[in-house]
Amino acid sequence: MEIRKLQKLESNPSLHWGHNGYTTEIIYSVSSIEFGGSFEFNLKEKSFPYNKIWETTSEDLGELNALIEQGNSFGAFADEQLAGWIICEHRTWNNSFYIENILIDEKHRRQGIGIMLIKSAIKQARKLNCRVIELETQNTNYPAIQFYRRMGFNITGLNTRLYENAEEIALFMTLDLD
Repeated sequence: MEIRKLQKLESNPSLHWGHNGYTTEIIYSVSSIEFGGSFEFNLKEKSFPYNKIWETTSEDLGELNALIEQGNSFGAFADEQLAGWIICEHRTWNNSFYIENILIDEKHRRQGIGIMLIKSAIKQARKLNCRVIELETQNTNYPAIQFYRRMGFNITGLNTRLYENAEEIALFMTLDLD
């Protein structure tokens, strides 16, 4: 497997990557309490079967290509075939590095490709002297949350209204680069 800078996607390889989504038996349940001028969120693991599938549309591909053009995204290649990507953006306004999208071909998952892609993003963010790497995932994507935590990311925020689906709450995760 070779990791290298990602170039413009002429077609959508993810159409042939199998199950694009996740299945889990555990999610993070989010509750909030407001009392006497204070406000508190609680996250707790909860047994709850959840399945999510999505597809990358041609509109999505255009947006991803706009980020790829910045030169901060990487692809994993097996025999010159794209097997996964991490698409990132350098946000100069707050000196952060944002992971917009990470996706790996189903037949190549659980082989360390995600780790290699995250490490490439970390190296690039450090090269740009960014202070943090940020990303967002759903409270229902327990496997991704656990992966990011193993890579050193911490949950640093949430948005209870980002998604139309009320079961999904956006969790923001950050890796400090200090």
